[in-house]
Amino acid sequence: MSRATRPLRLLRRVPRTSGAVRTYVLVVLLGFCGISILELVREQTGTPGFFVGLGLALLPVAPLMAAFHWVGRAAPHPWRQLLFCFGWGACAAALIAILANSFATQWIAAATADPSDADQLGSVAIAPVVEESAKAAALLLVFLFRRRQFSGPADGFVMAGFTAIGFAFTENILYLGNAFDEDVANGTGVLNSVTAATFFVRGVMSPFAHPLFTVATGLGFGAAALTARRTRRIGLPLLGLASAMGLHALWNSSSDLGESGFYVVYGCVMVPAFGLLVWLAVWIRRRRLRAVAGELAVYAAAGWLSPAEVPALVSMPARSLARALARSTGGRPAGRAVALYGADAAALALLRHRARSGGSAREPDFAGRERELLRRLWLRRATAGPALSRAAVLEELLPPWFDPLGPLDGPGPGHVPQDRRQDPPDRGPALSALPAPRKPREAGAAGPGSRRSDPVPSAMPAGPP
Repeated sequence: MSRATRPLRLLRRVPRTSGAVRTYVLVVLLGFCGISILELVREQTGTPGFFVGLGLALLPVAPLMAAFHWVGRAAPHPWRQLLFCFGWGACAAALIAILANSFATQWIAAATADPSDADQLGSVAIAPVVEESAKAAALLLVFLFRRRQFSGPADGFVMAGFTAIGFAFTENILYLGNAFDEDVANGTGVLNSVTAATFFVRGVMSPFAHPLFTVATGLGFGAAALTARRTRRIGLPLLGLASAMGLHALWNSSSDLGESGFYVVYGCVMVPAFGLLVWLAVWIRRRRLRAVAGELAVYAAAGWLSPAEVPALVSMPARSLARALARSTGGRPAGRAVALYGADAAALALLRHRARSGGSAREPDFAGRERELLRRLWLRRATAGPALSRAAVLEELLPPWFDPLGPLDGPGPGHVPQDRRQDPPDRGPALSALPAPRKPREAGAAGPGSRRSDPVPSAMPAGPP
């Protein structure tokens, strides 16, 4: 290696090194916070109460994580990022909340000389601000250092949900552990116990409470990722955070509104809000799948994908079937290649969708990012393409006349398409014979009708295959 190229290689290693350092620092920080918060909870609940609360608090975690992961399956996030959000909520945010809430309650009690008023004021005015701000810190870190992971409201929705699930998990350990300790002291039976009542309220009736609050903050960050204006990038997350604090404060104040206050707030506010949350999740998922389908069709027309792959890539059952088919023939590496292929294809489609709707101000590095994703798709196409095409056939996502083995340029004049339902079953392996993609244009080679501010035409694949 020459002396001239050595500094360049060293400069290329700096971002990777700094990223690795940030990762190690976050892991150490979350580990320290986790050990600290678990010890604090154990001191308050006792060892038996801690393990009982831990076991009961785990029950709603898996269904909630599966629900939020379902929303983001169209363009799945790396699990390490989702686990970071969960760990931040369970460790860092919970530790900040328990320390800040305790300090604020003690300060108010000393200032007013009335512990009951201090607890009420701390629950309604202090806890929502502290807890929602602590959970929002995870979204802020991802928004600042992993901006590519924020492609819209769906990403904020999913990451906010995982952060809130982690926070509620640790909080439930504390509440359930204290309830069990109280039952042991009073000798209460299981059915009439405070533990059973607490689990019913927190684990059955309202496990969605914390995710519902924090999703408002996540939607604010997701909307901010779609705008280029500085004021909106700052104002939208703050607006979402204020909404989360307001909902949280209303929920905490329900027990102070009389005997029926909890049921009124639950029936008139929380249940309709939960229904709105479900509808919003379904709508966001469908909207994202439509965007992915529309943009991938453009790349299929350019030769980077086969037409049979597009319907399989926007169908979650077809993606699962394609991974199973790949694993049956190539083992786990093949199945993982199909999964990464689908994730990169969705990321590519959403990248182009954002650039097409927002221009170069939103995606200044569109051309380089597009080339990188196309390169990764092409490296895995020989493995993933046949599996996805076969899955599209088996899931009946293609028209009956469509022949996935035929030429991509279409049949000639007078050609009668063959019914694919009559195809012999042994034609599946031949699906790997795909044409070469068309080369992307160089920057500045856009057509006469393209805008200079839009990066999409200059980077779109063009030219003969």
